[in-house]
Amino acid sequence: QVQLVESGGGLVQPGGSLRLSCVASGRLFSTYDMAWNRQAPGKQRELVAVITRGGSTNYATSVKGRFTISRDNAKNTVYLQMKNLKPEDTAVYYCTAQTTMVDYWGPGTQVTVSL
Repeated sequence: QVQLVESGGGLVQPGGSLRLSCVASGRLFSTYDMAWNRQAPGKQRELVAVITRGGSTNYATSVKGRFTISRDNAKNTVYLQMKNLKPEDTAVYYCTAQTTMVDYWGPGTQVTVSL
């Protein structure tokens, strides 16, 4: 069982920045691929960014060039740096740990981009 806790969400104006953090429990964090997903009201959940256990990254087209995913294995933490935020980035953001058997999800953190 892996427990994930996200933080760093909030209200930000368009063009602003936020950094989300997700701390994972356990001793096997470095073996997981980690990802950030988001779900906006009335929309399907969307994969935003992935970072593999080897450090390779991949991004949704909608966030490429604005968001950066990174990880610190010593702290069991994955980050999502978000810049030039847009109203359409408003969503609940979820951290996921992709293990060989199952994916674990955090409870989510709300990001609202509005004037």
